[in-house]
Amino acid sequence: MNASPQFSLVQTQADLDLCYEIRRAVFVVEQSVPLSEEFDTIDAKATHVLGRLAGRAVATGRLYRTGQAWRIGRIAVVADARGAGYGAALMRFVMAHIRHISAEPDPHQMELDAQLSAISFYERLGFTATGPEFDDGSGILHRKMSLNFGE
Repeated sequence: MNASPQFSLVQTQADLDLCYEIRRAVFVVEQSVPLSEEFDTIDAKATHVLGRLAGRAVATGRLYRTGQAWRIGRIAVVADARGAGYGAALMRFVMAHIRHISAEPDPHQMELDAQLSAISFYERLGFTATGPEFDDGSGILHRKMSLNFGE
């Protein structure tokens, strides 16, 4: 990895729009996820993260708390920035943020739904696949993954 993107929590509509542009390019255009499946009501309650490299938006993800865990999702890196470790850097930022804001009695588990092709990526970050394969509505097979971090 030559340089690392600078990650930040999204604070403005302009930055949120950049996150949405990345997701549209990666999931809707490249992976043919229906637009109606990509953007959902969770976006309004989630905390979004944006990664910039030399000022250019290159990565995004979101996180939110459920009753039982912190959910991570919509992890995306633009096509021409893949393979440089930016996805892992984004995940480390998100995971560190969750650890930072979590305190008893908050849940101490992170969960995500990984595309089958990304399972080994998340395993390298400490996540464990659980349960059967499923289609999340996008036409792409996923598996649930989790990581306990409060022990």
